[in-house]
Amino acid sequence: MKHLPNLTSIRFVLAMLVVIFHIPQFFENRNFPFYNGLAIFNKGTEAVYMFFSLSGFLIIKQLYEEKKIKNTINIRSFFFRRMLRIFPLYYLVLIFGFLYYRSILPFLGYNYENNYDLLTGIVLSATFFPNIFCTYSPGGILEILWSIGIEEQFYFIIAPIFFILPFKKIVAFLALFTFGYFLLFFSDSFVFLKRYNMLFFYFSFSGLCAILLNRKKVQDFVIRIKYPVLLLFILYYVSSIFEDNLNEFSYNLLSMILFGLTISVLVQKPVEILENKLMNYLGKISYGIYMFHVIVMQFVGLMYLKVIQKFNLPAVADIIMVNLLIISITIIIAHFSFKYYESYFLNFKKKYRTDLK
Repeated sequence: MKHLPNLTSIRFVLAMLVVIFHIPQFFENRNFPFYNGLAIFNKGTEAVYMFFSLSGFLIIKQLYEEKKIKNTINIRSFFFRRMLRIFPLYYLVLIFGFLYYRSILPFLGYNYENNYDLLTGIVLSATFFPNIFCTYSPGGILEILWSIGIEEQFYFIIAPIFFILPFKKIVAFLALFTFGYFLLFFSDSFVFLKRYNMLFFYFSFSGLCAILLNRKKVQDFVIRIKYPVLLLFILYYVSSIFEDNLNEFSYNLLSMILFGLTISVLVQKPVEILENKLMNYLGKISYGIYMFHVIVMQFVGLMYLKVIQKFNLPAVADIIMVNLLIISITIIIAHFSFKYYESYFLNFKKKYRTDLK
């Protein structure tokens, strides 16, 4: 699949929205100085939902093109590539999370209340049901994994469906699935879908957009509405006007449609500020930024408690310092993880792709 402009950099922007959402939460819960006075500091959840939309757009586009060319889906190859991308970092953070809350914190003199049986926690998280495990509040390092579990669950559903479905029925299926599932998600009959955040409609709607963009009329329509969509997208993230005036059902419906349309607009033409080397690289390591930032917050929090707090600086100085420390250290760790750990598996993924040709 050819490179789609702007999307890699958007991943970094979304990852940073998650980071600046969690930092004030973390420090507020410990009665440390924090700042979240602007709406943009409270958009981490929405950033994760747009991550889902991005993944759905790319994965479904890839599956659709493979089905179109080969009239089948290589399920083994698909899951092997996903494993090489997701598993190494997922299990690294998972193992560290269990060690941190059960061994490292007690060793440092901080007892964390674990409200779950260890075997249950391991089974749920190791089999990619961390969204269920999160209901036990196992700690931020482990709770951050919930969204990765949702992605993997959707992949396990969508790839076999594409394999089975006739090519001509894929669009109809995605449309029916998206809006049917959306209604089920907010119904009283399937409360577990909402409880466990199984937000599959974000993936499927954006995937539907990706497929429909192959049609000239749809492309022309997207180009015509690009400025209103981008302005609405910016307003969505820098204000709370929509969440304050819409109920949960309407807000998610708006988010799902807006994210799909925004991605469709962004892939039409490179945007200079998004298509530079630095932003593209930061986008490449965004998975690491997302996965490591909660770990970094834990240690910067300890640093604040043991060292920074003793300088008695103004609260604003403390807030700026801890934010800069967490963001910079997270990016540095994500860089080294990508270069010396994740890239090993990604290179193997490329070799595997070559072997399939």
